Order: sequence, then structure tokens, then C-alpha cells
Amino acid sequence: MSRRVATLGWLVPEAVVELHPAGAARAGVADGGRVRLRSRRGAVTAVARVTGGIAPGTVFMAFHFAEAAANLLTHAALDPVAKIPEYKACAVAVEPAEALSAACEEPRCCSRSR
Repeated sequence: MSRRVATLGWLVPEAVVELHPAGAARAGVADGGRVRLRSRRGAVTAVARVTGGIAPGTVFMAFHFAEAAANLLTHAALDPVAKIPEYKACAVAVEPAEALSAACEEPRCCSRSR
């Protein structure tokens, strides 16, 4: 998705993360609520979209949203042969965004880990 296309911005006005219902329940996250994804490399917040359309134990987030840049979570290590960065997958912790620390100055895109 491009932020330059008005119709796409209207359809998806802010970053969303898709969660399987079991994972959302385990994390205490409701559909439409704010969720924080955290990895060893950073953290981002987005709107939760709870769906059975993805496998249990996985989350999906598009990388197109500057306010919640998914690549802040991933590892930039290169494949030794193709020299392609590992921006496709990483382990994340999922928590309600309400659990954010009051010390975070920018709750929409916090690059600090706890």
C-alpha cells in the first residue's frame, strides 16, 4: 500500500496488525484495539485486526506504514548467497498498547525495547 494513494488511505487509514483469535485472546488484545509488537530490535504500535485467516501463533503486518514501520522489528542480517536482508519474519511479543510505559514520548512508533 502506498500512502500516496487516497483511496488506499481511506480504506486503511492507519497501520494494522493481523492476529489469530487465539493469540489475540492470549495477549489480551481485542479486535480494533491498539496493540504493541515488540522484538529485540524495536517496537511499534498499530490497530489489531483479529482474524482466523492467518495461522495460530503468527501475526502479520504490512511494512508500508511509516508510523509503524514493521522493519524496525526485523533483523537486517543478509543471506550469505543472495545478499537479501531478513526483513520477512521475526519473533515478536504482542501486548495491548495500553501497557505502554508513560516514559515513551511517541506511542505510535516507539523504537525503544523494554
